[in-house]
Amino acid sequence: MRVISLNVNGIRAAERKGFFNWMHLQNADIICLQETKAQISQLNRDLFCPKDYSCFYHDADKKGYSGVAIYARRKPDKVINGIGWSDIDAEGRFIEAQFGNLSVISLYLPSGSSGEERQAFKFSFMSRFMPYLQDCALTKRHYIICGDWNIAHKEIDLKNWRGNKKNSGFLPEERSWLDTLFSNDRWVDAFRLINQESDQYTWWSNRGQAWAKNVGWRIDYQIISAELRDKVIATSIYKDERFSDHAPFTVDYALDINTL
Repeated sequence: MRVISLNVNGIRAAERKGFFNWMHLQNADIICLQETKAQISQLNRDLFCPKDYSCFYHDADKKGYSGVAIYARRKPDKVINGIGWSDIDAEGRFIEAQFGNLSVISLYLPSGSSGEERQAFKFSFMSRFMPYLQDCALTKRHYIICGDWNIAHKEIDLKNWRGNKKNSGFLPEERSWLDTLFSNDRWVDAFRLINQESDQYTWWSNRGQAWAKNVGWRIDYQIISAELRDKVIATSIYKDERFSDHAPFTVDYALDINTL
């Protein structure tokens, strides 16, 4: 089972840059998108609900802002739009597709980079999301939570870590939050199960020569239930083309979506 995650930074912009042409060649079973920046009513379904996939969008109330989507080759048994928190759901940050006992989530965790108010909003989400995840881990369901988590976990996960210790996305409180998430062995960073190398990034600023010089951050994850640890076969970050300021992140699992 192949799962791709990408913050498209505007799905219409990503389409113009060739994302869907690339996507159709990947033989993916599930594609999780974040920051679609569009209402479903604004999208041409022939372009933005690709053939051979069931497509589900959860839009932000505000046009041109946030939004998440899931495309699935097999129609899900159930789709849940939103996490049930009005402030988060108004921004279109969470959608879940269920296949048997597997849940695949497309998540766009808030960024705090624009100022103190948004950082406080990010911390508010994190404080609520941790017990939510802990409750999920106690169920019999398995989870793959794809998306832009807007946190680089370790020094290895961003190029200029020394200069970003006081910046949103690499604050001690944020990194500690991920430490807590991974500490009880109920949740696993799928990428680091396979790849322990440095200079592995999924987001690059549009400023300066960040992309050309690979001055990036790894803030996009597939965080999985511990029970899926042995199912991770391969991971990759695609950089040959640029559809967004983020790169598509793929994980292959020893699972068959048609038998879940």
